Amino acid sequence: MSEGKMGKAEEILSGFQVHWAKLIDVDSEKVLWHGSGDFSNPDIEHEAKVPKEILQSRVVRREICFSSAEPINKFRLEHRLLFKGRALEEWYFEYGFVTPNSTNTWHSNIDAAPESQLMPASVLNGNVVIETKYFSEDLHLSTSSIRLFYV
Repeated sequence: MSEGKMGKAEEILSGFQVHWAKLIDVDSEKVLWHGSGDFSNPDIEHEAKVPKEILQSRVVRREICFSSAEPINKFRLEHRLLFKGRALEEWYFEYGFVTPNSTNTWHSNIDAAPESQLMPASVLNGNVVIETKYFSEDLHLSTSSIRLFYV
């Protein structure tokens, strides 16, 4: 990445923050997990303790609240679900333009894998990491990770 692009990514990221995130069962509208903290921070591996029942959800809605001091063109996320370091699923989400000095809540639905592909919570516990890459158009801003524990 050129110094100009790296500088622009650092400028955007310095004014960007995720305030909280939620996972909600779409059918029941039950909040399955709520976490606060800047999950965009790439310097630490974040942790989330989610209930085992999330594995029974047909569709999970992910909500994140974020703010940005800088404008972000074509803001998007790429999620990779890693099991013991191996990618099992990938999801791509596009938000669009982020107004400077704004706070936003973004809702996205994630469909469950087919039942035949689901592993038990005891096998997944602590072995699943969701890697999230944040982008402004094709400019990579940050990559962060959340390790999942099923309780």
